[in-house]
Amino acid sequence: MTIEIGDQAPDFTLPAAGGGTLTLSDLWRESPVVLVFFPLAFSGRCQGELCEIRDNIAVFEQSGVTVVGISVDSTHALHAWAEQQAYPFALVSDFWPHGEVARAYGAFLAEKGIATRASFLIDTTGVVRWSVVSDPATSRSLDGYREAIAAL
Repeated sequence: MTIEIGDQAPDFTLPAAGGGTLTLSDLWRESPVVLVFFPLAFSGRCQGELCEIRDNIAVFEQSGVTVVGISVDSTHALHAWAEQQAYPFALVSDFWPHGEVARAYGAFLAEKGIATRASFLIDTTGVVRWSVVSDPATSRSLDGYREAIAAL
């Protein structure tokens, strides 16, 4: 299954790295949300991408967009990584059922047991307004986020 522009975003509730849970529909009712699926915490390319978002968080905050990172890592690994890198956005664990949310978005690589690099911008009605899906070896462009946010 692949999520298309104009589709209703599949809702989910996942455990958050810092404790508690995060429910997507609670977020998008308040502000647009960008979901950033990534393969694995503590890996070079994933860290590079998330640090670029961290270092340019104003691009998202000035437009009122909430950033949520999602991987199949445990909440413990995500929490340690978020603290180490001082990520100012939520990281949530799609650990169990393994990759269920990534599957719902068409972003799960079953043969590897991880999410691929995929991002989805969801508006305040829960509709997907932009997406990019690439293989694990290809980084996403910050310019893509900028253009999508500007078009909201």
